[in-house]
Amino acid sequence: MEAVVGSFVLVAASEMGDKTQLLAFSLASRFRKPWAVLGGIFVATVANHALASSVGTWVSEHVPSRVMALLLAVMFLGFGLWTLKPDTLDEDGGKPPRFGAFLTTVGLFFIAEMGDKTQLATMAVAARYQAPVLVTLGTTAGMLLSDGLAVFLGDRLSGRVNMKYVRWVTAALFFLFGFVSLWTAWRG
Repeated sequence: MEAVVGSFVLVAASEMGDKTQLLAFSLASRFRKPWAVLGGIFVATVANHALASSVGTWVSEHVPSRVMALLLAVMFLGFGLWTLKPDTLDEDGGKPPRFGAFLTTVGLFFIAEMGDKTQLATMAVAARYQAPVLVTLGTTAGMLLSDGLAVFLGDRLSGRVNMKYVRWVTAALFFLFGFVSLWTAWRG
């Protein structure tokens, strides 16, 4: 249960203000089909995070535990710093999408998550817990919560939530995970 809750909280918080959350808001605004957009986010996230969790678990099984703890510490501390920088979303010039709301969302989300901090965090959390299915469940639920807010409430929430504070809290979570991993490496 710790793997599900830990990965859920970390990804839900780190997704706030992330480029994929901005993409969710943009797709929901463009298509006006929130359930199709959220369904596309779900499919893309499961595929992307299952891959990331599998890779993270595989790496953790083949790298000595002390080295792994040190690598995780560096990654989490780096994610904390990365989180402090706000993301932006480049617009595509208003071209009409070819494949409809669901398929467009699946494709764009899967590509946007490649190398994104939430994907890399999923790899790191899976390496820490060595539970790829549970981590994928937690990170997918975290993505759906954060991106669901953008899809369904984006217009109303954008003026009320100060993203600067959300980024600071998220960075603090990454720093906490990083310092715990450093402590584990040092004790190991």
